[in-house]
Amino acid sequence: MQHSTIEVEAIKYNKSVSMMTCGFWLVMLLGVLMSLIGVGLITNHFLPLLLSKLNGYVLPKGTFSWPLLGETLSFLNPHPSNSIGTFLQLHCSKYGKVFKSHLFLTPTIVSCDEELNYLILQNEDKLFQCSYPKPIHGVLGSLSMLVAVGDTHKRLRSVALSLVTTTKSNPQFLSDIENTAIQILDSWKHKKQILFCEEARKFTFTVIVKQVLGLSPDDPQTSGILKDFLTFMKGLISLPLYIPGTPYARAVKARRRIASTVKAIIEERRKNSTTAPSSSQDSSTRGFDFLEILLCVDALSEDEKVSFVLDSLLGGYETTSLLMAMVVHFLDQSTTALEHLKLEHQNIRNMKNINDVSLNWEDYKKMEFTQHVINEALRYGNVVKFVHRKALKDVKFKDFVIPSGWQVLPVLSAVHLDKTLHADASQFHPWRWENQEQTCKKFTPFGGGTRCCPGSELAKVEVAFFLHHLVQKFRWRTECGDLPFAYPYVEFPRGLPLYVEEIESNGAVDKKEN
Repeated sequence: MQHSTIEVEAIKYNKSVSMMTCGFWLVMLLGVLMSLIGVGLITNHFLPLLLSKLNGYVLPKGTFSWPLLGETLSFLNPHPSNSIGTFLQLHCSKYGKVFKSHLFLTPTIVSCDEELNYLILQNEDKLFQCSYPKPIHGVLGSLSMLVAVGDTHKRLRSVALSLVTTTKSNPQFLSDIENTAIQILDSWKHKKQILFCEEARKFTFTVIVKQVLGLSPDDPQTSGILKDFLTFMKGLISLPLYIPGTPYARAVKARRRIASTVKAIIEERRKNSTTAPSSSQDSSTRGFDFLEILLCVDALSEDEKVSFVLDSLLGGYETTSLLMAMVVHFLDQSTTALEHLKLEHQNIRNMKNINDVSLNWEDYKKMEFTQHVINEALRYGNVVKFVHRKALKDVKFKDFVIPSGWQVLPVLSAVHLDKTLHADASQFHPWRWENQEQTCKKFTPFGGGTRCCPGSELAKVEVAFFLHHLVQKFRWRTECGDLPFAYPYVEFPRGLPLYVEEIESNGAVDKKEN
């Protein structure tokens, strides 16, 4: 009995010691954590301001607000994408178009100024450099053209521009776009309502997978890539926590699976071209795609080629489908613009030869008002709100200095919606582009300088061809309340539900189609 008592006391003692040990390490862990937070406060919050004062710099007006977090949550507060949001409205009215803040854990200069934005975009790798948050690198990969800098970015961009030049007027590419558009619209027959964002993504994914990898919608690899790609997209805009089961962690794994699939396709292509160069697997039979050209590019490593393919899928899928949704949404709000657009496409169709009704590059160049509509949707809707840059050296602009190492955020949407730069800036008015240049300081929907999106022209071709058939086959109206919102990534919260009605066939246009 005494022995049992001793054992019980020993157990109690051991538990007490264990609890004390756990408590000790917990206190130590909290101490380390608080120390790190303290270091972070000093290095990221107070030190930049102190150094600026010691160096005699005149910084733009503004505030860092809360330690570490700064004004990030207020900056990211969702708002309609055809407005600059409450945060920028208040800060610009209080501090001016250029102000300092603390965003994404970093001291930041925010620019809503046309001249400064142009200076930033045109001086990549000279005064400023692309600098997205590290978690973005984890999902996209360090070789992604979106985050790569220096020589790596130059090589990737050079290949991209070459591919776009080769592709945009290629008859096979144009045929693929038109056929896919017709297939999507044919699936709407006998439907009263569709979710347009979902339909637009089907269209753009089918086009880009065929264009980049030569895969059709029925190919088994296509469904696998789409599944992983959707997981990848969700993680790209999620909280960057690499914990098993989180959207971010699943996205990183999904990217690895897509990369493995692309590598397998590359190996199969290379094997086929080596073993049977003149067989039915040659490019004339299989069709024209990016991968066929990439295989012959010696300037890129194998991993860079894989990353290039992923970038092409990302740009061709999400950005283009969002632009399509914006165009359809804004046209529903502007009956006059829609009727003008219909007339343009009916005229193009009426001029086609009865034996050759397919669209071609010459037809695309005739779609002048269509280009005005697309440009206005880009200006008014803002597919991209801002871009991330970092100052490589102290940069003097007007009466103040942007310190070296500080994050710089040129807000593209602020310039697009600036009433001093655009007449009736808060209105969707495609006719403004009849007398306004597409390439100018006050219009940078795809960025600018050496980081301007190389595939922007391909996106416009896809949207134009889809619109050509849409306006002649369907009437539509949107549900009230669903607007493009900036989170800061832009999307329609409800997926843009459309009530659709098929237009009855009549007239010369339909005779030619028959």
